[in-house]
Amino acid sequence: MTSIDVHELTKDYGSTRAVDHLTFSVRPGRVTGFLGPNGAGKSTTMRLVLGLDRATVGTSAIGGRPYVSLSNPLRRVGALLDAQAAHGSRTARNHLLALATSNGIAGSRVEAVLVEAGLGSVGGRRIKTFSLGMRQRLGIAAALLGDPEVVMLDEPSNGLDPEGIVWIRGLMRKLAGEGRTVLVSSHLMNETSSFADHLVVLGKGRLLVDMPMREFLASRSRPGVRLRTTESTRLREVLIRKGYEPAQDDDGRWTVDGATTEEIGVLAAFEGIPLLELSNVQATLEEAYLDLTSTEAEFTATTPPAATTSPTADQEA
Repeated sequence: MTSIDVHELTKDYGSTRAVDHLTFSVRPGRVTGFLGPNGAGKSTTMRLVLGLDRATVGTSAIGGRPYVSLSNPLRRVGALLDAQAAHGSRTARNHLLALATSNGIAGSRVEAVLVEAGLGSVGGRRIKTFSLGMRQRLGIAAALLGDPEVVMLDEPSNGLDPEGIVWIRGLMRKLAGEGRTVLVSSHLMNETSSFADHLVVLGKGRLLVDMPMREFLASRSRPGVRLRTTESTRLREVLIRKGYEPAQDDDGRWTVDGATTEEIGVLAAFEGIPLLELSNVQATLEEAYLDLTSTEAEFTATTPPAATTSPTADQEA
């Protein structure tokens, strides 16, 4: 089984601790979202796993071995950390050919990943002419070049247009469905919620969460339902009589905290109240994440005070 395993991983830069005794595993067959505020240690952790930096304490391994001990590593691990790292004067095709040659990968893979990344028609263009989104696609193509068992992507949606975002979302699901190990760092909560099965969340270099997405959302949410009916007055009376505190939204729908769809559905059926809509209310990933990390962010903005205006001459008079 090819997994990413870190144990007591710690990295100090002088007096600053960027990663603080991290222990977690990224398993194959699922997409693991790697989240945390700026400065939480996500990129540092990925660099440590890939042997680009040396840990102060602790270990990291891919399939039970340190990355630096892997032969032809692109065949085992594909990674995108910085889409701007490719040499701008090379063509996209030559950039990938150089990587393929140095890792014993057949040249035919170059054309295959260029096409898969949507760059088949621009492989002969110099990278310095590429937009940010095109560079991002090239970085993802490079990560896929060796058909690796493990894929690590740092902010893969950065610079992509809507079609590209849909593509990368489907790609990650496809890779996980093939049994590969997929670790994706992102600040886009809505995007992460659309593809991640599991979450690893850091805060100030420490591990805050390591659990399935659904469990994380459930752990940060109080049960509740939203519903719509043609008999709002009678529904409200029944709910209050049963101890609920329904609240009507501006759009006419009702929110009932502390209730489940089963409870409200049975109650409405018993009372003969028609329901046009009934759904669970659960915190979004963004809401749950912000609630979890509210005290963990190194950099936070404050809401500016409302602007004040000096009185006019007429007002002063």
